[in-house]
Amino acid sequence: MKTVLIALRNLSRQKRRTILLGGAIAFGITIVTLINGFAGSFVENVTENFSQLLAGHIFVAGTERLEDDRERILIPDDTELLAALEASELPLVTFSKRSELQGAVIFQGESVRQSVVGADWDEEEFLRERLVLLDGSFENMLRVDPAGRRNGIILTEAIADRLNAQVDDLILVRMTTVDGQQNVGEFRLAAISYDPGLFGQLSAYADLEYVNELLLVPEGSYQTLGVFLEDLEQIDPSAKIFYEELSSRVDVAPRSDPEEGENPIAALFNDDDEEEWEGVRFRVFTLNEILSEVQQIVNLLNQAALVILVVLFVIIMVGITNTFRMIMYERVREIGTMRALGMQQDRVLGSFLLEALFLALGGVLGGLLLAGVIMLVLSQIYLGLDSPIFILLKNGYFTFTLLPRQVATNTLIVAGLTVLAALFPSRKAARMAPVDALRSI
Repeated sequence: MKTVLIALRNLSRQKRRTILLGGAIAFGITIVTLINGFAGSFVENVTENFSQLLAGHIFVAGTERLEDDRERILIPDDTELLAALEASELPLVTFSKRSELQGAVIFQGESVRQSVVGADWDEEEFLRERLVLLDGSFENMLRVDPAGRRNGIILTEAIADRLNAQVDDLILVRMTTVDGQQNVGEFRLAAISYDPGLFGQLSAYADLEYVNELLLVPEGSYQTLGVFLEDLEQIDPSAKIFYEELSSRVDVAPRSDPEEGENPIAALFNDDDEEEWEGVRFRVFTLNEILSEVQQIVNLLNQAALVILVVLFVIIMVGITNTFRMIMYERVREIGTMRALGMQQDRVLGSFLLEALFLALGGVLGGLLLAGVIMLVLSQIYLGLDSPIFILLKNGYFTFTLLPRQVATNTLIVAGLTVLAALFPSRKAARMAPVDALRSI
């Protein structure tokens, strides 16, 4: 206890020097903590935003193989799918049915390649919450044409500008049906949405029934079933349960681990192509598999944060080592007095190492508090769903998730490096003979 008190007293003797060293440590911890906190929420926010754009956390797609070996992407009958979903007793919020066409959007001689997703606008509340409309309205999507079809379409601002199209203009879309035939549909521009940039290809929407009609999908069929869960943490275990239940009812493509570096979705389709089967085969995949590269980005961010931490503290170590050399020089007589009074070398060494440890812990605490304040301020700033980085935000706000494991690791690294920096001058001071120390100054 006396050694601890001596270490604490020594820290308070040179307040300016202690504040400067502690501030350097706090700065490093602040930077690394901010990176860790942002990376921690990165996957969660991207996954949640994509789940609303793609309409689910777990997905089922169907491929029908015809007698002439032609294949078409559709779910002709979802009776067993819905029965398996109910029997699995998943933490389900809702499910959605979607189809998608790839085609050329044409208006007044201009043409743009675009994916058009068919959604049920009577049910798709998540999509309404996520899309930011600049012109038009969602109610326009419920209007019917003279033939009784809901032919509204939502395009992004960038696509509408390229076509020079405005709300209520008639737009043609040329696409290939599920049977490989060419078809043309006529849409009425119902609304113009904010362009999310990189994700613009996911942001053109139309009515599910009309998209199915254009794709020549049989009545009652569609292409993808999306399942919304209560919690992102439940995606993988729920997918496993659902897959096992579904595979006992229908033909399901195997879910194998992809080779290193291969996208899980691509691996799934490649494996399916190598097998012989008849009728309809279903594929189960998850949002985590679609966004597998996002996790790699997070791992890179955390590794970069660790490298930054080590580099910063290698630099800081030089300052700490030089500072403790100066401290030892200033306290030579004090060290000699303590040694003459019977304090052993290990206790002298321990007092200086404890001083370095308390300095590190104080800097870490200050850095965590500063990072917490910065994260709190940033999380209160509303950037909006029309922000270029909306996919990284949660409802338009920055969020930060800091794992205790990361805080503990950073603290251990900082404490270890600080104590190591102080070890060499402290050990040299502890080994001084009392007589030599007392008469050196």
